[in-house]
Formats: sequence, C-alpha cells, structure tokens
Amino acid sequence: MSFVEIETASQPECWRRAAELAQTQAAALPATGERIAVVGCGTSFYMAQAYAALREESGQGESDAFAASEFPFGRSYDRVVALTRSGTTTEVLQLLNRLRGATRTVAITADPDTPVMTSADEVVVLDFADEQSVVQTRFATTLLTLLRAHLGLHTDAVVRDAETALAEPLPEGLLDCTQFTFLGRGWTAGLANEAALKMKEASLSWTEAYPAMEYRHGPISIATTGTATWMFGTAPEGLSEQVLSTGARWVESGLDPLAELVRVQRLAIARAAARGLDPDSPRHLTRSVVLAGA
Repeated sequence: MSFVEIETASQPECWRRAAELAQTQAAALPATGERIAVVGCGTSFYMAQAYAALREESGQGESDAFAASEFPFGRSYDRVVALTRSGTTTEVLQLLNRLRGATRTVAITADPDTPVMTSADEVVVLDFADEQSVVQTRFATTLLTLLRAHLGLHTDAVVRDAETALAEPLPEGLLDCTQFTFLGRGWTAGLANEAALKMKEASLSWTEAYPAMEYRHGPISIATTGTATWMFGTAPEGLSEQVLSTGARWVESGLDPLAELVRVQRLAIARAAARGLDPDSPRHLTRSVVLAGA
C-alpha cells in the first residue's frame, strides 16, 4: 500500500484524537468574538477557507481566509491563525515573522521540529496526523476537525460518516470520467476547492471547483456524458436535475461534508493507481515549498 492509502484510512482515529485535543488547546485558539484571519498555502489555504466560513456562519466572529502570500497587512485582526503541515513553508514563515509583536498569532502544524515553533506566538502540534506522502489527506482533515470541535460543531457522527466513506464502494463509473467539477456552499466551498486539488495532485485529473450557485453561470457548459459534478453538502434546488439533463453524472450523499472529502481522496488514489501514477510523489511537487533565498 502507498503511504497516502494508509494515511487516508487512519483518519477516523485522527479525528477522535483531534476532538479531544481541542479541549486542552482552547486558550491557543481564537475566542468567540475575535476578528481573525486564517492563512495557509495549497491544501492548508483551502482548509483556512472552510474554517473561516464555518466560524463566521456559526456566529463566533468575523473570519477571513487568505493565501499566506496575499495577506492584507493594512487590515487589523485580533489574531492570525496559520496552517502549515510542514512548519517550513516560506510564505507562512515570512508572514508570521512580519506580524511578530503586532498581531497575536497561532500556528497549527504537524512537525514540532521546524521553524514555525518559534515564529508563532502559540503553536498547536498535530504530530499524530503527520504524513509521509507529499499529498495531504489526514493532516488537513484532522486540523479542520480540531477547529470544528473548538467551535462546538464536531460530533461522533462525523467520525462514523468517515468510517462509512472508507468502507463503502465508490460510485460506479467515476474512474472512467474525463472531467470532475466539485461544488460547495458556505464552508464546504473550501472543501470543494481541496477536492479539486487532491484529484489534480494525485491523479492528474482535469478538475474544477465552484460555489454551487456559480456553477450555473457558465461552468455547467462543460458538463456532458463522461463528466461528473460532485456536491459537498446540500445542493441548491433544481441543480442536480440541470446537471443530469446534460448527460453528466451527479454525485451527492448524506454524509458529513468532511467525510465526503474522504471519498474524493479515495477516488484520487484509485485513479492514480489506474493510470500507473505514484500518488505519494506527484510530479513537480515536494512536501513543502521552501523558496530559495527567502
């Protein structure tokens, strides 16, 4: 088995541990009412989008999400939350160092032996969710579980849904689709972005992601026989019928959206295997982006 297969399968247990950890790390994480920004790169940026939307939707404070390289220094925040699996990503470290002494910062990482440990004011370490594969799976979902639990929005049912997502067969015909579009609403728009990235990284699949209501405004024109449109969460009324009328496949389930991401991870791994690709080592990618001379 590849590392990413093993890591994907371990997610339910990682989520249980993260939910417990959230109770002991409350002081390091944003308090209700704080105005925050959440930053990351790649997968971590999409988890930042999901968390920021979920926090604001639940009435716990104004929350923005940015790619670390695009942080707006002209804005004022009570706290900045930096997400970085490796703890070495150049853009994240540069941002934290620039904010030192001006804005309170907290980093969530998988590796306690990296520069981020001294770059942020506070650090939450999820070393039990670290990964050997370049492709992120369990670290991303585990950190989002930690943050959902801190918001009071995690339940044991989410873990059971993840176990279901790992056990049930994938929908028939998806391995042979030529194109995938992932859709979300609110906090699940970030999950849709991550699903598209996962399929690109691991299996070189042609993927796109959109807020669900935006799909009607042009992107649906590529839907046809042999393509798939995959919804995270509840779809807007009438959208599934519109997609099915194009001849495309419509994928939706009643699982928690984070567990639904696990299904996409499994599909990405399966498509990589079918194409003779190594999902642990995607082309042109490394575990961390460290810019020379930065």
